Amino acid sequence: MKHHIRIAPPGPKASRIIEITKKHTYDSTFVYPLVIKGGHDCVIEDVDGNEFLDFTSNVGSCPLGYSHPEILQVLKEYSNNGAHKIAGQDFYSEEHAALAERLVSILPRGFKVFLINSGAEAVENSIKIAYRKMGPLPGVSCKNAFHGRTLGALTFTSSKPVQKTNFPELPVLRIKFCITDDDPEINSAENILKENKVAFIISETVQGEGGYSIASKKFIQNLRKLATKYGVPLILDEVQSGLGHTGKWWAFEHYGVEPDIMSMAKALQVGATGFRVELEPTEKGVISSTWGGGARIDMAVGAKTIQVIEKEKLLENAIKMGTVLKNGISELCGKNGIEDVRGIGLMIGIECQSKERRDAVLLSMFRHGILALGAGQKAIRIIPPLIINEEQVNEGISVIHESCSAL
Repeated sequence: MKHHIRIAPPGPKASRIIEITKKHTYDSTFVYPLVIKGGHDCVIEDVDGNEFLDFTSNVGSCPLGYSHPEILQVLKEYSNNGAHKIAGQDFYSEEHAALAERLVSILPRGFKVFLINSGAEAVENSIKIAYRKMGPLPGVSCKNAFHGRTLGALTFTSSKPVQKTNFPELPVLRIKFCITDDDPEINSAENILKENKVAFIISETVQGEGGYSIASKKFIQNLRKLATKYGVPLILDEVQSGLGHTGKWWAFEHYGVEPDIMSMAKALQVGATGFRVELEPTEKGVISSTWGGGARIDMAVGAKTIQVIEKEKLLENAIKMGTVLKNGISELCGKNGIEDVRGIGLMIGIECQSKERRDAVLLSMFRHGILALGAGQKAIRIIPPLIINEEQVNEGISVIHESCSAL
């Protein structure tokens, strides 16, 4: 991809846009000076004509890459719809019904869904459904978790101090997120449940912002058993891992368990809370949302995304390409400042020896035309679109090797 970097970024157009943005907005979590103009396949184009191979999927939000013909057709069909955004919990729409029906078809049996706008809202409504059932008791969450940054979800987030300092919390009890079956703290949740009444247990199976750490099978299965034993709802957060990036629709399927409540977003294009029918609030208006799933366009794209993943067998591609990608990157383990490579499907984490080393590798990859993002304290997250092919995977592996060895 080096030959696609026509002007060393940021070019003149990008520099001007970045300057205006920094002048008028809070400079929050921007990683490097990329100003996106468009894209095709797994390639993102910037405003100065540079092309980058995307290993971020915009944090998993673009599972079909860019300019997929079936998605473009949906956008074309809605281009003249003057009522493209409605108050989705006050009025009905065909798009809302179609997305809900398609989504329920890939969820555990006996689930319903509530459509909202974002991952944080999906978590907020997950915990509200649990509170409504159990009462305003403490929730149990994992250390290094990320569940969103609205204040309710932020209580159960603990990945970085900068996200939490001086913000209030709801009652919470924390357990270790165990990545090995022999972790001495793998049964710590039972000690909490023996001594405390709680409203729910919430966990990821792949910690996203926390560093792409993969939960041990025994840990997740223990949470399921304990939740059942003590009559506590188990919430699994699939906002980043859901809709195919692990090679299954939902990451929890790798563990042979089902949640009671789950949060979804990103690749779905809207937010959604899934829940067992028996947990559905009996009163209208207990949970609500201004837009109820975002724009009608977003809901139509979400439904089409599920259909395309099925039709093009992209779950299988995620497993196949993820294996090639992980094996290729794993050759770096123990050298060039790389301590570990882990992952499931096309969700792969590269643990560097320090934050400084991680940031230098990310910048080098960017300058060589590959986009990736940080996660945790010193990890790189790799999450390409589900449509990625072997040539692009090998290109990415080559640049990652070059970026690590050149520093």
